[in-house]
This record gives sequence, structure tokens and C-alpha cells, in this order.
Amino acid sequence: MAVVPEFVFELGTIIVIAATLAVIIKSMKQPPIIAYILTGIISGPLVLNLFKSNELVNLFATLGITFLLFIVGLSLNFKSLKKTGKAALTVGVTQVVITSLIGFLVSLLIGFSYTPAFYVAAALAISSTVIVMNILSEKRETETLHGKISIGILIVQDFIAALILVIIPFINNTFSSIIENIGIGIGLIFGIFLISRYLLPSLFKIAAKSQEVLFLVSIAWAVGVAALFNFFHFPIELGALIAGMSLSSSKFSFEISGKIKGLREFFVIIHLIFFGSLLTGPITWNMIGNAGIFSLIVLIGNPLIVMTIMKRFHHKKRTNFLTGINIAQLSELSLIIAFLGFAAGAITQGTFSLIILTTLITITISTYAIEHGKKLYQKISHLLKSFEEPQKTNHEKNKAKNLRKYDVILFGYNRIGFNLLKGLRKANKKFLVIDYNPDTIDLLEKNDVPVIYGDANDPEFLEDLKLTEAKSIISTIPDLETNLTIAEHIKRKNIVFIPTSHSIEDTRGLYKAGADYVIMPHFLGGEHVSHLVTDKNLNKNSLKRESKRQKKELTERTFEGHTHPNRESYGK
Repeated sequence: MAVVPEFVFELGTIIVIAATLAVIIKSMKQPPIIAYILTGIISGPLVLNLFKSNELVNLFATLGITFLLFIVGLSLNFKSLKKTGKAALTVGVTQVVITSLIGFLVSLLIGFSYTPAFYVAAALAISSTVIVMNILSEKRETETLHGKISIGILIVQDFIAALILVIIPFINNTFSSIIENIGIGIGLIFGIFLISRYLLPSLFKIAAKSQEVLFLVSIAWAVGVAALFNFFHFPIELGALIAGMSLSSSKFSFEISGKIKGLREFFVIIHLIFFGSLLTGPITWNMIGNAGIFSLIVLIGNPLIVMTIMKRFHHKKRTNFLTGINIAQLSELSLIIAFLGFAAGAITQGTFSLIILTTLITITISTYAIEHGKKLYQKISHLLKSFEEPQKTNHEKNKAKNLRKYDVILFGYNRIGFNLLKGLRKANKKFLVIDYNPDTIDLLEKNDVPVIYGDANDPEFLEDLKLTEAKSIISTIPDLETNLTIAEHIKRKNIVFIPTSHSIEDTRGLYKAGADYVIMPHFLGGEHVSHLVTDKNLNKNSLKRESKRQKKELTERTFEGHTHPNRESYGK
């Protein structure tokens, strides 16, 4: 009977430490995951040794990772890979292979045997979907080109991590046994996806009538699938990930994610604290040195690998750089892979502690790099010329030299640009589109749209363009720094400038910089409906004509690969 009160005291103390550290870490603009792992280190044997009720702590930690990977799986909608095509798939697979190979060889060189080297290599190859998605969402960059490619790469990485989780339990078995168990694993995964496709939609449709029932059914699916995989001797973590992935394309995925988020956050905190507590002494200089070597592989090696491969897809060096630094940290899945190896006796406590230490180092440094990526790029862009294909063709240069013949220069073709082109054509305006997405360039050229491949945030490119020769400039790019750069190039010239903004604060800054009008997409919907009220008087026939036009436009947008921002993107 004394176990529960003791556990409550332990848990209360740990949560207070975690909350205090989270506030400090957040004030340093670092992700809370660092605070939680540090809490575990402080609460563990290395410092305070608060973990006495190990069974209850392990239970909470297991529930934490189940909910975490269920939510990660929900975000892994493979349809989103269509946005970035071959680039994300090629970069994701190649980066994992190269990083793993380098990690494996370096591990052997510094004295590891083959099995521990395998676990270290696997841990180094996977980046953090949770951390990168959170930072990109906070920076409103999930819909940027580098954001989309980064998310695509992370999806590929997580899928590879799932395959690794399938293999790990049977790594020491005979070859025939491994093949047999992989077959069972694939069969389980296939069965889960079949159930989610044909049976779950009806179940969730009924459950969605009550928020409490939807919440309960979601938890039952996550825990039930995890338990099923555990029954067949596969990691619970793999089952939870597959449970989430099987629902990622469901129309209820955002609702489920929102409902389970609060519960997940609590248990995940306990889980990460548990991981931190496993970092035990002694922390030797040799371990710190090895952690530094592995951190360099991830912090420098991963971006170089990503930039080199992305160059082949004709992306600009800025996109390549920002994508590269997004992939430069270890993942929560890296810790899980390492923990499974530690629990199976395949790696020692020292090796597991080394991976935890490397995770802390890479997450801390990469977070700062991602937060200040654009400023960092500006400082070192002159060193990145080898990570970009040669400059514009003569045909593109000729287009740039003849800006006087264009009424409007449009920076960025996206959801807003789609409508703008229609309006410009209707008004008989001559226009030129400038975009840095090779797929967009191909699409526009096929439709005979005048287009130049270039990066609006590159001052050298803007100098070459001679923007002062243009009559009007419209930017659909919502990035404040990019629009201020354009404004600086046309300052004090009689040129109409219409940029785009996603925040009131940025809009005010753009007006101060000389913008003539600022497009605010999140407010345009209400403005349009107000016109329907005043101009159409909410007439049913008029609205039918509007809806017919909208349906036609949505078909065209779908054909071009446009998607609507998800709920998590709104209000940012």
C-alpha cells in the first residue's frame, strides 16, 4: 500500500523539476524535450536518484511512447509526399543509408563491435519529426518549399525507422527465422491497414457523434494495436506507430490528434524523463569526445548529404541549406531504437548513455540553427555555391533583362498565385512569374506561362533582375524578410508593391517599408463572404453560380497538387 503514496511523491517532485526546467529552457528558445531529458538526468541515479517505484514509472513511460508514436503515425500521411515528389523520397533514403554507413564505420574505428555499431548507426540516421514539425509550425514554414521537403524526408525516415523496429527483436535469430518474422510483421501491418480502410471509417463515424466515445475509441485503437504487436513479440512502439499511420489519411485524424494530445503530452513527458534517468555515470571524457564526433556527423554531415543530393533536383542553395539543417538532430525514435538494444543486452549502459548525450547535443544546437536558419544562411551563402546548379540559362537572362515589357512581376506561384494569374489574364496584363520550385517551373512552362527560376531572398538574384525596370510587383511569399528584401530593392521608385503577410505585426512592418497594399490570406475569406452578402444578397441562384465556379476551381487546383492548410497551420 505504501508504493502508491511513494510514487505520488516521486512523481510530484519530478513534475515540479520538469516544469521549472521547461520554463528556463523555453526562455532560451529551446524545445521542451531537452528540459524533460534533463529532468530525468537530475531525477535519476546520476544526481537525486528519485526513481524508487520503477514498475509504475516504466508503465507510465510505456504509455507515453505509445501515445507519442501514435500521434507521430497520424502525421505521416504519405499523400503529402506528392507535394515534394522524388526529391523527398530520394533524399530521405539516401541520407539514411549514407549517415548509417558513416556512423557504422566511425563506430568501428573508435572501438565498437559490430552489433553496438549497428545500433549507433541506426540512431544517428533518424531525425526528429516531432521537434522539426513543432518548430516549422511556430515559424509558419510548413507550407514553404523547404518545409514541405523536410516533412517529406522525415516521413521517409520514420518509415525506415519502422522497418528497423521490425528487424530489431530478431536480429540475433537465424536467417530463416528473421525472414519468417519479417513476413509475420508485414502481414500484421497489411492486416491493420486493411481494417483501417474498410472497417474503421464506419466505427469512427459512429464514435464521432460523441467526443468522449471518439476519445475512448482512439485510445483503444492505439493501445490495442500496440498490444497485438507485442503479442507477436514485436516492439509496442512499432504497433503504436502503425496504429497512427493507418489513420493518417482518415478525415478524423486531426480530431483524434487533438483529442489525445493532452493525455499524450503528460505521458510523453514521463517517458522522456525516464529516458533521461537512464543516463548514468560515469560520464567520462572519452564518452564526451565520442558524443562530439557523432554529433558532428549529424550536425554537419547530414546537411552536407542533403544539400548535395538536393542539388541534383535543381533546387536553389537556400532551399537546400534550410532543408539540410532541419534534418540535423537525433530523434525520439533514435532513443527508442537504442533503448531496445539496451533492454536486449545488445548494447551496454555506456553506449546507451552515449546516444542520449548525442541526442541532447544535436537537439540543442540544431534547434538554434533552425530558428536562425535564414540569418545563418545570409552569413555563409557565399560558401554554398557548390550546392546549387549553374545560374540561369540565356533564355531566362533575356526574360530578366526585358522586365519593362511586363506589367506585373509575380514572386511565388502557389494557392494565391493561382487566382492572381487568372485575374491578370482577365485584365490583359503582361506578367512574369518568379519561383524557386523546379516542379512549379515545369508546370508553368507546360502551360506557356512566362516564368524564371530564382530565389526572391537572394540579393544577387534581385540585382540581376533589375526590379526597378518593372511596373508592379506582387509577392505571394508570406515571409517577412523576403518581402523586406524586395522592398529594399525598389525603395523610392514609382513601383506598385503588393506583398503577402500572415500576421498583423508583419503587415504593419511591410506598410512601413513602403508596401502599397498587403494581402492577408486568413482574412480574405471573410471579406469575400461579405461581398456575397452585399453584392449577391445571399440569393440562392447567385450562390449556386458561385459554388459551381468554386467547384471548377477546386478541380483545377487538385490537378496542380494544391492542398488546403491543415488546422494546425491556422492561427499561426
